[in-house]
Amino acid sequence: MSTDTVTQRTQPSVGEYLKKNIREYGLLVALVVIMIFFQILTNGVLFRPVNITNLVLQNSFIVIMALGMLLIIVAGHIDLSVGSIVAFTGAMSAIMLVKWGLPAVVVVPLAILMGAIMGAAQGYWVAYQKIPSFIVTLAGMLVFRGMTYVVLSGRPVGPFPKEFQVLSTGFVPDFLSITDPSTSLIKNYVALVAVLLLVGYAFYAGLRERRLNAANETENEPFGFFAVQMAIIGIVAIFIGFQLSTYRGLPNVLIIMGLLIALYTFVTTRTTVGRRIYAMGGNEKAAKLSGINTERLTFYTFVNMGALAALAGMIIAARLNSATPKAGVGFELDVIAACFIGGASASGGVGKITGAVIGAFIMGVMNNGMSIMGIGIDYQQLIKGLVLLAAVFFDVYNKNKG
Repeated sequence: MSTDTVTQRTQPSVGEYLKKNIREYGLLVALVVIMIFFQILTNGVLFRPVNITNLVLQNSFIVIMALGMLLIIVAGHIDLSVGSIVAFTGAMSAIMLVKWGLPAVVVVPLAILMGAIMGAAQGYWVAYQKIPSFIVTLAGMLVFRGMTYVVLSGRPVGPFPKEFQVLSTGFVPDFLSITDPSTSLIKNYVALVAVLLLVGYAFYAGLRERRLNAANETENEPFGFFAVQMAIIGIVAIFIGFQLSTYRGLPNVLIIMGLLIALYTFVTTRTTVGRRIYAMGGNEKAAKLSGINTERLTFYTFVNMGALAALAGMIIAARLNSATPKAGVGFELDVIAACFIGGASASGGVGKITGAVIGAFIMGVMNNGMSIMGIGIDYQQLIKGLVLLAAVFFDVYNKNKG
């Protein structure tokens, strides 16, 4: 095979690549445009250090749940019960901490296990009894919400011990401090150094992947697109890192969220399990004929979703310093919307972790920006609904056009 043939195969034209990946690049551009738009309309409030921190704290649980919801949607299912699982696991965490006096190091894994069992209870009916996930999780949403009211007796429970609160409200300590925080602009050098290292690693990993693709004669994105993408991500990340470094640094929940994003990105792109989930969502009958145990795979996606919802429930409870019967109401809609806005297909088999994360932050920036502007919850719901409808229409339009 000649060098020219290899080059043509690994380097598509700009037009061809943009047409094939318009959704992915469109999402990144949309996020940046929305951030700039609200930064202007809020007179610079959106990107203030304290507000960026609040943005992370307010949306971390949506991102965490979106990681699990994406796998369920890719597998061809849906989960409407996540908001109620959030409420119940948060309530049980409060009971164990406040009324039973158990330490946080025991409560956290117990609550995650509890969420996994709740996911398993639903996954069994979906995977092995073939009951549509919409019906099963709708029933789960009602059952788990009712259980929450029962265990809390309709009243909030709190406050929590400090070691549990740091799950959501704690910050990574600055062990790199070289100046006096009271007089220096930068209050936390760990935040700035960590972001610079991550941006450098992202650029290195991108170049390494391009070399591997070229060596394996697989398609590479045009270098111009790669460079622009890395530049945008790098500039935004460094700016946010700098802003956080001038306040209190990296929130603990941001570290948890980042580790989970890295883990699920690896699972979906580099492991057999991830490839099988996509295969099952694309064509379940074909996946089954190829030897994939689709029932077990479906079951595990719901177990995973339950565990992540439990973690999100504890993060929310720790942030509010109490567990309430109405916690998590409507969260399932925000999580599902984040996945669809991020490029997941309603018919299954399509979707990326990065897309779901970007979709979650698009929703988060919109919520935060509209709240700062004083837009009422009624209009916020209206606008979010229209954005979701536009995202799904765009997906269907591209599929029909293709």
